[in-house]
Order: sequence, then structure tokens, then C-alpha cells
Amino acid sequence: MAIQMKRRKAEVDAEAAMARLQDLAREQRERLGPYADQARAGAERGLLRARGWTAPRLETAALRVEDTVAPRVADLLATAAQRVEPNRTRRGLIAARHSGRRVPKAVVFVGVAALGAAAVYGAIRLRKAAQDAEWQENLDQAREQVRETRDQLQSKAREAKETAKAKTEEVAGVGAGPEADGAAKK
Repeated sequence: MAIQMKRRKAEVDAEAAMARLQDLAREQRERLGPYADQARAGAERGLLRARGWTAPRLETAALRVEDTVAPRVADLLATAAQRVEPNRTRRGLIAARHSGRRVPKAVVFVGVAALGAAAVYGAIRLRKAAQDAEWQENLDQAREQVRETRDQLQSKAREAKETAKAKTEEVAGVGAGPEADGAAKK
């Protein structure tokens, strides 16, 4: 009967050790939780600050391109079009290549605007994809830290359980000595 009580005591000790480890894990979560919230808030502020810093510079770059590069490109394209065009068109209409039909300037401008909108949309999507990748990387790092902490806690729990089991076996081995034989003979 004494051996069973000692084993039960060792199991209770192991459960108590596990409970202490779980309490420690909860305390650490409560202690580190505000830091994670602060880090998240800081990252949001940093992102907003970076966007605020970047937006005017993009605006300035767009204006510079519009003022310097675009006129040059437009002149080069107009010159190239004049050289390539077989017949000069009247009233500002562009000759269609194969059908001989003329295409109004408004249609050309709408097409160019659509291409510009597609380019802007592509740039925005690319920027969003880069931001999503960065957030995903941060999320993966946080998940990895949680896994490592969980693994450490599990290994400590296993060690506590093994220690308790070893002590139980040690106690059981001590009880099985000559005193136990004398008690069995009575």
C-alpha cells in the first residue's frame, strides 16, 4: 500500500510541476503581451510615417517625369509616327494600319488613359504585395517564436515528469529492501 501512495505522491508532484510550468507560461504571456501590442502599434505608426514620407516624394517624382521626360518621349513618338506614316492624315486623325479606316484622337487618348490607369493599378498592386510579404514574414517570425517557447515548455515538463518518475522508482526501490522482506514475513 505504501508504494502506491508514494507513486501517487510522485504523480501529484509531476502534475504540480506541470501546473507551475503552465502558470509560468501564462505569466510570461501576460507579461510579454503588452510588449507585442506596443510593437504592433509601433509598426503601424512606422508604416504610416513611412507612407507619409513616401507619398510627397512620389508626387514630386511624378511631376518631374511629367514635366521633363514625358514631353521628350511625346516628341520622339510624334517624330517616329511622322516618319513611319505612309500618308499624312488630315484634321488630326491617325490612319489605321490595315483597314484604311481613320481612328479619332479621342479614341487614342482614351486608350492611352486606359494604359496609364493599368500601369498605376499595377504599381499599387506591386506595392501592396510587398507590404503583404513583409507582414507575412513578421507573422511567420512570431509563430516561430511561439513554437520555440512551446517546445521549451514541453521539454521542461517532460524533464519534470521524468524526474518525478525517477524519484518514484527510487522510493519504490528503497521500500523493496530488507525492511520490506521483514514486514512481509510477519
